[in-house]
Amino acid sequence: MFKDLYKKKKVLVTGHTGFKGSWLSLWLKALGAQIIGYSLEPPSRPNNFEACGLQQQVIHIYGDVRDYEHLLAVFKEHKPDIVFHLAAQPLVRLSYKNPILTYETNVMGTVNLLEAVRATDSVRVLVNVTSDKCYENREWVWGYRENDPVGGYDPYSSSKGCAELVTAAYRQSFFSPERYEDHGVALSSVRAGNVIGGGDWGADRLIPDCVTAISENRPVLVRNPNAIRPWQHVLDPLYGYLLLGAFMVQSGADYASAWNFGPSDSEVLTVEEVVKRFIQYWGKGTFARSPNPPFRESPLSAISDSPASLHEAHLLKLDCSKAHNLLGWIPLYRIEQALKETAEWYRLFYSGAGKEEIYQENRRQILEYMENLR
Repeated sequence: MFKDLYKKKKVLVTGHTGFKGSWLSLWLKALGAQIIGYSLEPPSRPNNFEACGLQQQVIHIYGDVRDYEHLLAVFKEHKPDIVFHLAAQPLVRLSYKNPILTYETNVMGTVNLLEAVRATDSVRVLVNVTSDKCYENREWVWGYRENDPVGGYDPYSSSKGCAELVTAAYRQSFFSPERYEDHGVALSSVRAGNVIGGGDWGADRLIPDCVTAISENRPVLVRNPNAIRPWQHVLDPLYGYLLLGAFMVQSGADYASAWNFGPSDSEVLTVEEVVKRFIQYWGKGTFARSPNPPFRESPLSAISDSPASLHEAHLLKLDCSKAHNLLGWIPLYRIEQALKETAEWYRLFYSGAGKEEIYQENRRQILEYMENLR
């Protein structure tokens, strides 16, 4: 799979205090990499980063990707070989409330990172993590391919489309695959959608809201139980990112492009189905439909039926044929396994487990995932 490609490599992960960033850092740690994390404070309390004591496992640097001088100084000091860029303002609803922050972080933050890579001779691979929402979404029934137009209705989606355009411009202008021998940098972007897993308490997300309700012995009230979303375990797209990074280490510019990493069509379930199965695997909790509730900033169903609610896409699918055929990547976990692993993590956390126990649970899930890949 990855063999020893990440072993002893210096890997800089922006956004390592976030949900996906913390899991990616833990996985890189298991692969023997030296991780330099650059991020703001964790986006929620609790969070996976603090719950498992990740700060003690990596070179941990608090920083803002909008601060170019600080970011550049970190690159110059640590001289990373590989960079995974996950730092972002990740919420659609917050992007309506604060579009300036969203564009500054997701667009100029990406520009700053690319400029830091340009100024640092050590970097050989850069994987920029954007979102499936980067596409100009027409809500058609087939999946978007990597060469479909990017765009975005809301500020968040638009900012991710902008980040893709910025990445493509830098790849064409400064990190051209045709001139790889001159600059030695392979640059890719990766696009994934809804992910679930232990350690996520983010706003506007279904599983974290379920966890909060269950842990407080409240019914899980769902606004829009028939809303449909594709679901995948967090380790599935991270496997894709790491696999792509390994191919880029080995073959350079041959894999420098955009990539989709999404679930199969069979993993598309309604909100009600997901909540009921999650409750089943946790072993406690109750599901309840919310009868015409007032609009809230963080609805449990992720989408409100109210005409006053902010626009958010109802249907968005990815075509992952490129990753399947060229990388050999396929998502490993079906939704049942994803929900089971997620519920086990939260059940352990709310049992009062300490940082070492949580760290070992994260490690167990990662090692078992890798074992199942063989």
